Amino acid sequence: MTISYDKQKKLHFDLTNVGLRAQATAVGLVQLCHELKRANVLDDSALDRIKDAIADEVSVTAPRSLAAKGYRGEIRGRLDRLFDGEQHVGPADALAIGRPLD
Repeated sequence: MTISYDKQKKLHFDLTNVGLRAQATAVGLVQLCHELKRANVLDDSALDRIKDAIADEVSVTAPRSLAAKGYRGEIRGRLDRLFDGEQHVGPADALAIGRPLD
């Protein structure tokens, strides 16, 4: 299920209004996903949909200078590594198009 751009923007503002943009919330989400996968509640396709929703949110809020083709793909690749817990993701400022990922 893909959320429309307008619904994604509304969700972004709703989340911002209740303060759910904090890193602690993101860490909790990643840990929750790990726990649910370990308990066989989440399968790979469900985890992919969660990462897609996060990538959509990040790409919707990207500065125009970064909102280029491939930016969402970079975000999605970083989310894969973050959720796998096997690779250092590196700083967010490395997300500028054309710069190598850590």
